[in-house]
Amino acid sequence: MINLEQSLPKELLRTNKSGAYHCTTIVNCNTRKQHGLLVIPIPELDGENHVLLSSFDETVIQHGAEFNMGIHKYQGDCYSPNGHKYIREFDCESVPRTVYRVGGVILTKEKVFISHENRILIKYTLVEAHSPTTLRFKPFLAFRNVNSLTYENNVIDRSYQKEENGISVCLYAGYPRLYMQFNKPAEFIYQPHWNKGVEYLKELERGYDYKEDLYVPGYFELPIKKGESIIFSAGVSEVKTTTLSRLYNKEISIRTFRTSFQNCLKNSAQQFYVRKNKKELYLLAGYPWFKIRARDLFVSLPGATLSIGDVKAFEDIMQTALPPLKRFMDEGKSDTTIQEIEMPDILLWCIWALQQYAKEVSTEECYKKYGPIIIKIIGYLRKSKHPNLFLHDNGLLYSNGKEQAISWMNSSVNGRPVVPRSGYLVEFNALWYNALCFSAEVLKATGEPEKAEVLAVLSQKTASSFVEMFLNGYGYLFDYVDGNFADWSVRPNMLFALSLDYSPLDKKQRKAVLEVITRELLTPKGIRSLSPKSLGYNPNYVGTQTERNYAYHQGTAWPWLMGAYADAYLKIFGLSGVSFLERMLIGYEDEMSNHCIGSISELFDGNPPFTGRGAISFAMNVSEILRVLKLLKKYNL
Repeated sequence: MINLEQSLPKELLRTNKSGAYHCTTIVNCNTRKQHGLLVIPIPELDGENHVLLSSFDETVIQHGAEFNMGIHKYQGDCYSPNGHKYIREFDCESVPRTVYRVGGVILTKEKVFISHENRILIKYTLVEAHSPTTLRFKPFLAFRNVNSLTYENNVIDRSYQKEENGISVCLYAGYPRLYMQFNKPAEFIYQPHWNKGVEYLKELERGYDYKEDLYVPGYFELPIKKGESIIFSAGVSEVKTTTLSRLYNKEISIRTFRTSFQNCLKNSAQQFYVRKNKKELYLLAGYPWFKIRARDLFVSLPGATLSIGDVKAFEDIMQTALPPLKRFMDEGKSDTTIQEIEMPDILLWCIWALQQYAKEVSTEECYKKYGPIIIKIIGYLRKSKHPNLFLHDNGLLYSNGKEQAISWMNSSVNGRPVVPRSGYLVEFNALWYNALCFSAEVLKATGEPEKAEVLAVLSQKTASSFVEMFLNGYGYLFDYVDGNFADWSVRPNMLFALSLDYSPLDKKQRKAVLEVITRELLTPKGIRSLSPKSLGYNPNYVGTQTERNYAYHQGTAWPWLMGAYADAYLKIFGLSGVSFLERMLIGYEDEMSNHCIGSISELFDGNPPFTGRGAISFAMNVSEILRVLKLLKKYNL
């Protein structure tokens, strides 16, 4: 903890399952502009997340001597104050808990984010002290969009209002008031000033502006006795301070302890849940900057719900997602909340998610709940009603991706896709064949054999065309084919032709393709997006935004693809493949104590040491690894 080279790269994330979050490093030194103690969405402003309370510095005072336990980075590799040197212990099995030792004083700090409420609680307990002790707390306020920075200005409202055991402030018009209160009386000393030149290391690394000024309205002081606990609350509504202890204990009681790899991932998966208006439940694509994206939602849905035994959450999220999906099919309208719903593969991923539900519950129950939407999607695609997904006479789906990225490989530079995948895309058509077969199965099982037969005939044509179109003479599949052009790059998208429940390839063909993927794409941290032997291999996701965009899908490794890899491997090798896959999961278990504690990063460098990059917690990765764990558990029973 006291070695900043080791501790600063490790980050913590806690969410309220309604869009708000708390995120910082394990030593409480913010290294990103998205870091903060209280970060909340403000729909009235712009629908983006906003940092209200950036940090909260604690100072222990004894005999007039002050020991500040905060830490901020300033110009010239200067860290001040150096509060991390007082840290003696840290753990986050239930909640993040830091133990500080200052001479004879031992002070613990625990943080809890309240579920479905924009409120964070911090509990301080004086474990040991040999003389009268006072605590001083200094709030650092930002009141800004997470993607912006703030600087000293004259527009700021410096006034404050006294509240029960605290104060409230609102720095700018349009923002909610921030209420800062304690569970016992605290003296507030008004001493407004700007803390200038705070630097964020990660922003510097990523080529963005990285300095800002934070506003400090003053500080709180209150005495604390040995064995006493003080609870601080920061939220956008006033709280009755006598209830803070009960509120804290209630939130602790519903925690799943992070005592295992699976429990860490379960906690992480539930942090992507976003409930709005009490009725609508979504899955966020990742933290700290992603929003709700259609493809991520449907890919993540089975792992983030069914794999942790939460069938109701699956049904709630699907109930929220289907109306905008139907609206898109009926009226061609995009959705403001679920982004990119118009992408051509979204409907195919929706059917895949429903297929996982059918396996978990039953085909009959799936048809009862989702039969109409399955039939609607298949009919919609068969009639080529999608603006960029056309069913050709050969039974395959065709999309235009030359001007805009249309698949999950969606990085762009100057508005143009880095990987311009266009024409017949291999995973689109693997998903389409699987969707046809699954839909036929559902119709046949529920008493509609005539309709099932129509889809079965079409699926046979699709399978025959798929093999003819994609299988090349070197034992793997083209990534996409457009006219006379076939992309020979070895990419992981062909995995889905092996992993889905219905494959257009025979077992010998699938085994040959899997051998290529294992040999050229498999890493301890995921499946590479491009083989090192292919033209344009760029495995390191570093540098400016443009440089990173060029590397995004050109060799970086993606953990979420391990879900498809495990499916494919077990379909070919069965029980004998379990031990190999279990060994491959060790690399992800290591991640529980790296980058974002208890979660999995967005992507990893494609070469050793396979460093985690991008968003610190990514829904598709967490969810698909959870699905692999459940898959392996079935084989181990």
